Amino acid sequence: MPAVKAPHSAEVWDEIELWSRDRIEAFQLDALRRQLERVGQTSGHYREVFRTAGFAPGDLRSLADLRALPLTRKADYVAGLAADPPFGTFRAIDMADAARVHFSSGTTSRPAPVLWSHSDIRRWSDVYARYLYAQGLRRGDIFHCMFGYSWFVGGLGASLAAQHLGAMVIPGGSVDTRRQVETIVEYRPRAVIGTPSFMAHIAEAAIEMGVDLPNSSVEMVMVGGEPGASVPGTRERLERLWGAKMFDCYGALEAQPIGWDTALQLGPTLAEDFVYVEILDPETNEPVADGERGVLVLTHLDKQACPLVRWWTGDVVVRDSSVAPDGRTHARLPGGVLGRADDMLIVRGVNLFPTAVEDIVRAHPDTTNEYVLVVRDEMKDPNTGMLRGVGLRVEAASGDIEGVRQSLGTLLRDKLSVRFEIEVLAPGSLPRTVHKAKRVVKE
Repeated sequence: MPAVKAPHSAEVWDEIELWSRDRIEAFQLDALRRQLERVGQTSGHYREVFRTAGFAPGDLRSLADLRALPLTRKADYVAGLAADPPFGTFRAIDMADAARVHFSSGTTSRPAPVLWSHSDIRRWSDVYARYLYAQGLRRGDIFHCMFGYSWFVGGLGASLAAQHLGAMVIPGGSVDTRRQVETIVEYRPRAVIGTPSFMAHIAEAAIEMGVDLPNSSVEMVMVGGEPGASVPGTRERLERLWGAKMFDCYGALEAQPIGWDTALQLGPTLAEDFVYVEILDPETNEPVADGERGVLVLTHLDKQACPLVRWWTGDVVVRDSSVAPDGRTHARLPGGVLGRADDMLIVRGVNLFPTAVEDIVRAHPDTTNEYVLVVRDEMKDPNTGMLRGVGLRVEAASGDIEGVRQSLGTLLRDKLSVRFEIEVLAPGSLPRTVHKAKRVVKE
């Protein structure tokens, strides 16, 4: 565990947060050249990508030259895992240098591992601590972490970062709701962290228990794993329930961490010394201007174990590169994640892809190949707007409709960890098309 680091100032963790735009871009160009040189030698995937593209790291004369390389998508990563199991062709270190592995939720067919080296974890902890410090966490504070501590990346990341800046961590993890509330009352944490939907659930449980959260010790509620804190209505409701400031914490397993709110709550601020950021038009893959919607694309500047180049997150965002009122110069994402460029759904913090459902439906012996995922307003959490479940319409190939519903429900629940409301129809009930089928409908 790294030693506690002294902050740059009373309000800023690292001087890097105040660098000029010219200095940031000069740093990025130098870091990219070194990173691409290393990745081209150590990552089997990118060695082949560079060869196919006719690209040499020495060709990088400007940041814009990175666009000579193709985008990297989730399907590429999954294919790399299949080509060289268990850790795939994106691995860029010897296994003797690996420190930890985290996994995706598994809804792309099977859990996808992502490796971290020891240096990756030190870097991760410091960048993460930067965000916590910007939100107000300080040495000596008590930090109650309600993220999970199993395969999920959130719990350990948040805890190590809080320790890195000198806070004391309560690893709440999967403790039941009542005990989470009791912990807040008894141990008086100044900050808590969890998903928006769980924070709403905790607030409701506190009311039922007669606990006055707005008058508790909690001053900061940090939320991630789902959109929410950057949505004005959700933020206002949760801040009212908790009587504390709500901060959006944006990350993803493959590229963690990406960006978090500061005390100004202007939207997640990116760590532009950790990732190089592009915002691209989802149709043309060309860059869009600040203030225009596009898909966030990230390139690691120094990640060692599993570096990504031009990673297509699928998240639709807007970038603001202006200097913030507090002097921070790294770009931010007003409104956080505004949507998805694909059909992926987020159900209780689990990423659910239609293709994962398709694999299970089509493998079932008593269904036809047709299915539709259904999203209705009543399936959403009233506090956060996040999905609590999803509807699924399938066709039974046999006459045992109830048997299909029960057996399919068990398979889906076991494999995807998502609650489905299943409607089994007679063959031919769902529309057919010769073009790309619409697999997600909103009613």
